[in-house]
Amino acid sequence: MKSGFLKRLGWYLVGFSIGLIFLAFFINKKSGESDFEICYFPNCRVLKDIRSKKIRYVNDLESTFSKDSVLWRSFFNDGNIDFSKSQTETKPCKTYQITNGNDRTITVKNCPEQAEVLSFK
Repeated sequence: MKSGFLKRLGWYLVGFSIGLIFLAFFINKKSGESDFEICYFPNCRVLKDIRSKKIRYVNDLESTFSKDSVLWRSFFNDGNIDFSKSQTETKPCKTYQITNGNDRTITVKNCPEQAEVLSFK
């Protein structure tokens, strides 16, 4: 009877260790060491969708964002979308208000083919 338990315990530990290896591989991929990114929350999903498109700037805003890549990153990677001030029900383009940590705000029109930065405050 003891040998049956030890055999089952051994097989359990083999399967458990294989599972740990897969888990470590998945967490390593998810941690940002590669381009693999999982977005669970609406804020992250919208920002990822905007980053994946061609971004067009109106009213000469391109010069502001091309000079300062930290400013660009603060909005499109680390920004917070104010969904209460955004127009998320419009078709086909939705308009979002994105703020960064410095209380600056941009308005982005997110269309299926491209995103347009409309204003910067």
